[in-house]
Amino acid sequence: MTNTLKSTLLTVSLVVVAAVMAQAQKPHIPTLQEAVYGGLIRTEGGSNVNWIDGDRYSKTERNAEGKNEIVAYTAKDNKREVIISADKLVNPATGKQIPVRSFTFSADNSKVLIYTNTRRVWRYDTRGDYWVLDVQSGSLRQLGKQCPEATMMFAKFSPDGTRVAYVSRNNIYVENIADGKVVQLTTDGSDLIVNGTFDWVYEEEFDCRDGFRWSPDGKHIAYWQSDTEGTGWFDIINNVDSLYPTIQRFPYPKAGTTNSAVKVGYVSADGGPTTWIEIPGDPRNNYIPRMDFIPESNELFIQQMNRQQNTNRVWTVSIGKSVPQNIFTDTDAAWLNTNDNIHWLKGGKYFTWVSERDGWRHLYRISRDGKQIQPITKGNFDFINEVGIDTQRGLVYFIASPYNATQRYLYQARLFGKGEAKRISPADQSGQHSYNISPSGKWAVHTFSNTETPPVISMVSLPDHRSVRLITDNSRAKEQYRALGLNGKEFFQVRSGNWMLDGWMIKPVDFDSTKKYPVILDIYGEPANSTVQDVWGGGSLWHQYLANQGYIVISIDNRGANCPRGREWRKCIYGEVGTFACEDQARGVQDLARQYSFIDLSRIGVTGWSGGGSQTLNCMFRYPDVFHTGIAVAFVSDQRLYDTIYQERYMDTPQNNSEGYRKGSPITYADGLKGNLLLIHGTGDDNVHYQSCEMLVNELVRHGKVFSQISYPMRSHSINERPGTTFHLRKSMTNYWLKNLPAGGR
Repeated sequence: MTNTLKSTLLTVSLVVVAAVMAQAQKPHIPTLQEAVYGGLIRTEGGSNVNWIDGDRYSKTERNAEGKNEIVAYTAKDNKREVIISADKLVNPATGKQIPVRSFTFSADNSKVLIYTNTRRVWRYDTRGDYWVLDVQSGSLRQLGKQCPEATMMFAKFSPDGTRVAYVSRNNIYVENIADGKVVQLTTDGSDLIVNGTFDWVYEEEFDCRDGFRWSPDGKHIAYWQSDTEGTGWFDIINNVDSLYPTIQRFPYPKAGTTNSAVKVGYVSADGGPTTWIEIPGDPRNNYIPRMDFIPESNELFIQQMNRQQNTNRVWTVSIGKSVPQNIFTDTDAAWLNTNDNIHWLKGGKYFTWVSERDGWRHLYRISRDGKQIQPITKGNFDFINEVGIDTQRGLVYFIASPYNATQRYLYQARLFGKGEAKRISPADQSGQHSYNISPSGKWAVHTFSNTETPPVISMVSLPDHRSVRLITDNSRAKEQYRALGLNGKEFFQVRSGNWMLDGWMIKPVDFDSTKKYPVILDIYGEPANSTVQDVWGGGSLWHQYLANQGYIVISIDNRGANCPRGREWRKCIYGEVGTFACEDQARGVQDLARQYSFIDLSRIGVTGWSGGGSQTLNCMFRYPDVFHTGIAVAFVSDQRLYDTIYQERYMDTPQNNSEGYRKGSPITYADGLKGNLLLIHGTGDDNVHYQSCEMLVNELVRHGKVFSQISYPMRSHSINERPGTTFHLRKSMTNYWLKNLPAGGR
C-alpha cells in the first residue's frame, strides 16, 4: 500500500468518524407525539409510602406472577416481608384478585382496610368499595353490602379496630367487623343535605373531602353537614352522549351569592341524635374548613373562617357539651389560609400554628388557652410547609428556601428553642427537596431533583440526614434526557418597578445569539400557584417542542404568585387580582428584551390555563402593544363567575369590591384586543364554566373583534378526557402559534 493510498484511506476514515460522531451528537427534537404521550424519558420509583410505624413502611408490589401483594420494608436495613400475600387478596365470591387502589392498617396492624372499584368524584376517585382483611386469619369480607356498588367513601377503622365508619350517599354508617352489624348514624342525607363529606366548593377550595372523625375513645363520631338549599345550581349540558341532551346539576356558589349552610356536630357511634355545636355566626357567611379531636381527649378543635377569610377563630368543645369556647383568633388585613398539621405538645398544653403576623410565614407555639404565642421559627424567610415532627428530640422539620424562591430545602428548628433554623438538605444538591418522614421523625424517604436532574430517591436517617440507602437515582432517565441534547431551562430575573421577578427560558437548539427570536410566555399569575420552579418536570418536553419550532419559551412569576418571598410579595395584590399580574408580565418581558438583544419585541406571544388563561386575556386586552398573539385555555373572563371561597379570599365580595372585580376581569377590556387570540374551553368544565367563554365571546362580538375558538364537548377543566383530546389540543395550539406568531431567528 502506497503512502498516498494510506493517506487517502485515513482521510476517508476521519471523515466517516466525524460524520458518525456528528450524527450521534445531533439533538433529538421531541415530536409532538413524544411531547404529548411521553416515552423519551422514563423515571422510576416514588416517595409515596405508607409508614406502618416509626421504622417500617408498606406498599403494594407485584409478585413473580404479576399479582398484587402488600409488603413491608424496614427503613434501617431494607428487610422485606410479605405481610399480605396475593392469595389473600382474592374475592371469595368470584375467585378473582381484588385490585388495590389503596390500603390502611388498623392501629394495631392486625387488620387492613382495602379500597377498590373506585369512581371519580370531581377531581379524585373518592368513591368505591371497601374490604376488611384479618392479617392473621386471612379472612376477607366486603363492607357496606347494604350500599349500592361503588358508593362508599372515606372508610376508616375505629381506634380499637373493631368497627369501620364510612359515608354512602351522603349518610354516615358504622359497621361492626365481627358480625357485620350496621348502624346508620344519619338519615337525612339527600341531594340537598350532605353528611360526612362536602359540597363542590369546599372540596375544590378547602381541600375538604373526608368529612367525619372518630373520637379517640371510639365512642363518638364528629362530622360536617352541608345544607345546600338556597345555593345556586349550575347546569352542564351534555350534547354528545345521547340522542337528546342530558343535564348534570350541582350546587355552585358564585362570588357574592349564597353559600351552603355548614355546621358540625357529634353523634354516638352506636346511633342516636346528633348534638350540633353552637358556633356563633351565620353558617352561610362563615366557613368551618377544619375540625378534629385533640389527641387523647374528647375535645374538638374547630377552625372557623369568616366569609372574607381574614379572621380565623379557633373553638374547642368537649363531648357532652354544645357551646364552644373561643381560645384563639388569628387575623390578617388581606386573607388567611387554613392551618393544617396542628401538633399538640407537652401533653396538650400547647399547639402549633402557622401565621404571617410578623411579615413572614412562620411556625408558632400557642398555649391551650391562646394567651401565650411564641415563635418556633424566626427570620426573614418563609416557613413553606411542615414535613414531620420528632417529639422525642423536640424537633420540627420543614421546607424553606431563604435565598432562592425557585428552590426548596429541609430545615429543622426546636419546638421549644429560640427560633433558629438549621438547614438539613445537602449543600451540594441545588434544586428542590421533598420528604416523606416516618411518624417517629427518625427516617425519611428523600427526593431530590432540579430542572435537569430526574428524581433521586433515597432513605435517610434524621436528624443527621445520613443516606442509608439509595432507592433509585434514575440514572437511565438522566442519560435519556442528556442524550436528547436540548437546551435546559435558564433562570433569570427581570424588574417590574421596584420588584425583581424570577423567570426561566428555554432556547431552541439551533439558537443564534446574533438573531432576534419570538417569545412565548407561559403564564399563571394568580395567588394559588407558581410556575418558576427549579424542579424536575419530566424534561419539559412540551415547552421543548415549542421552543424548537423556533421560539424562546419563558415563564415569569409576578407579584402575588405563591412564592416564599414574604407576606408583602404574596398579599400586595389583595383586592386587585389580575391588575398587577399583567402589568408585571408586560414589564418583565420588556426588561428581558433590555437584558437580551435576541428578544424580538415585535413577536411576543402569551398563553396560560385556568387563572393563567385569565391573565393571558388581561395581557392581550390591556397591553396589546406588548402581546401580539395569545392562547387562553379554560379561563375566567369575569371574576364574578367563579366560586365564593377562592375569589372572595383574594378579592372580598363583589358587593364590597365592585371596582376591584371590574378592574381584574378581562371581559372589562375586551375592546382592547388588537392581536391574534385563540380561546379554548371544555363545555363540561365544572370548575371554570364554559359560560365564562360564552360571555367573553358575546362581548368580543359586540366590539367587532375577530378571534378564533375551539370548544371541546364534555371535557372538564383539564381538557384531557376522551380519545385524542390532548394531542388535538396541543396540535391546535402549535398550528396557531406557527400561523400567527412567525417562528425562527431573524
